[in-house]
Amino acid sequence: MSDAAQVLERCAELGAISEEEGVLVRRFGTPAMRRANELVGRWMREAGLTVREDAVGNLIGRRGDGPAFMLGSHLDTVRDAGRYDGPLGVLVALAAVERTETPVEVVGFADEEGLRFGTAYLGSAAMVGRFDPAWLERTDEDGVALTDLLSAPPPPGDPPLGYAEVHIEQGPVLEQLGEPLGAVTAIAGQSHARVTFAGEAGHAGTVPMDARHDALAGAAEWVLAVEAAGGTVGRLTVEPGARNVIPAVATLSLDVRDADDRARLDAVAALRARAGEIAARRGLRLAWEDTGDIPAVQMDERLTELLGAGLPRLASGAGHDAAMMASVAPAAMLFVRCRGGVSHHPDESVEEADVAAAIDALERFLRAL
Repeated sequence: MSDAAQVLERCAELGAISEEEGVLVRRFGTPAMRRANELVGRWMREAGLTVREDAVGNLIGRRGDGPAFMLGSHLDTVRDAGRYDGPLGVLVALAAVERTETPVEVVGFADEEGLRFGTAYLGSAAMVGRFDPAWLERTDEDGVALTDLLSAPPPPGDPPLGYAEVHIEQGPVLEQLGEPLGAVTAIAGQSHARVTFAGEAGHAGTVPMDARHDALAGAAEWVLAVEAAGGTVGRLTVEPGARNVIPAVATLSLDVRDADDRARLDAVAALRARAGEIAARRGLRLAWEDTGDIPAVQMDERLTELLGAGLPRLASGAGHDAAMMASVAPAAMLFVRCRGGVSHHPDESVEEADVAAAIDALERFLRAL
């Protein structure tokens, strides 16, 4: 069996580990994550690595003593996930490490997606000393607090000499270019907000249209403005949520991303002004809560050239653990073509030949270091 075929077989085996039957989901701190760490830890040991877990459950396999270069990605998933987002990077790294003898660490981060507690990059943030103590008070949908799993902010680890991550592209650019791999130049910054339009409930059959203060209608108008600005509204809740009642409250999520932080912040400011204009015209009240601001991160040029010489360059619109690791060490990323650009979905798919190319590229990178 080729190295690439083994990586795909292992992705399939890991993809069978889930909290729910028939749906792939592995959240931070769950028995499913424990089983995933145990399986990948076994593969690490078979590769000759010494395996440990840190205080938040990041899985770390090491070869050699002293400072080392780090490779990795995450082992948690979104709900109804595909099998390659995250795990592919860990298993490609492990395959490349088996071909070399250089001191190295391979890490499977415990929580990149933030599905359970809304703490994106929890695993890598903890490793680099950027764990927010306020996260400990966050609760999941069952009322379990993060502090029930972690009694205190975890201590940071020692920074690596550098960090490299392999990941599916999660977009269609490489497929359009006919290229198996791409070198990442930057990870886009992100702005998140919770936006609420509040109006007045009333009977759907008796309140005249010109007397209504329909929160959902105002929210719908604003969603189109977000779309025009290149942002995303991924969540919308309506109260009271009855067929025959005019919506009194509509609460939305906002996600705006750009590799240029100034452009991103200007877009958010314009959308906030637009929301205020819509609310005023429709007689609604507006509440705006900023829930996240993650600056863009540039990848290290020297490492990027070593990892992706001759490959197309592209920015990542999605967040990755490399964004956290770049705060303490030079970092680089390699994208692998995925069919249709599909990710965060069971239809995620990669070709064996592309995975083989990624393993070869990472092996050359390790030898060049």
